[in-house]
Amino acid sequence: MGAQRSPSVRRRRLAAELQRLRKEAGLTRDQVAEHAGCSPVTITRIESATSAATVALVAMMLDLYRVTGDRRKALMQLARDARKRGWWHKVSEAIPEWVQSYVGLEEEATTLQEYQSEFVPGLLQTEDYARAVMRSAPVLPPDEELERRLSIRMKRQERVLERPDPPMMWCILNEAVIRRPVGGVQSMRDQLRRLIKLSETNHVTIQVLPFAAGVHPAMDGGFTLLNFPKLSDPDTVYVEYWQGSVYLEDPREVDAYVLLFNHLRARALGPDQTRSLIAQAIRNMQADGEAHP
Repeated sequence: MGAQRSPSVRRRRLAAELQRLRKEAGLTRDQVAEHAGCSPVTITRIESATSAATVALVAMMLDLYRVTGDRRKALMQLARDARKRGWWHKVSEAIPEWVQSYVGLEEEATTLQEYQSEFVPGLLQTEDYARAVMRSAPVLPPDEELERRLSIRMKRQERVLERPDPPMMWCILNEAVIRRPVGGVQSMRDQLRRLIKLSETNHVTIQVLPFAAGVHPAMDGGFTLLNFPKLSDPDTVYVEYWQGSVYLEDPREVDAYVLLFNHLRARALGPDQTRSLIAQAIRNMQADGEAHP
């Protein structure tokens, strides 16, 4: 992706730099807020990358931290870049803010390691499967909004998996993901065929965690590990839940999820066995479809 870095990643990098500079200066958030004429909550949101700081506010903070020269120029440019909009801004009303942040992060990641217990990961979904998932919500959005969300998901796939330098993606799926029909038999067959096709590429690895594996430590839900090319952009764990998400960046928490993912990977079927299991699931669905048209 080179110089065209996502606003989400730039915001995270600026947030980390500003927090580090404040601590080096021996100042509290309250002191910075008083100097800048804003609330401490504003400083907290900037340092956690929840909100993008205005360029003027960043300049005031750098004055307070006595940052000058090339370092100041670089941070001011980062502040300007962090306020730029991502490609999705024209339809941003169709997706929550926490999803917009993730869209920016996944575009910058060099590796994506994902465990899903219920659904096929969004980047691997067919259009029909994705539409069926979106229609499963307890409160359905208007058709026009649903189609906008769907177009964003398909665009994400194009920008992440179909670009010249795609990230390495490693997905572990609970067996229920390939057994539960979503959107009807034909939709599910097509989805499973897509999984097989993607798993045969050089940048996507898929493993199924079989029911036979029994109880395991990730039964409370899915998560995604994101790794970035720059050391200044910390590895991140993304955990999505109903109507929200959590980002974990503390190295100890990230390491715990790395250990968890490796544990699941060791217990899951290998890629070849996984393709065989998915192919068998397709045949079973075809037989069921013929028996019950």
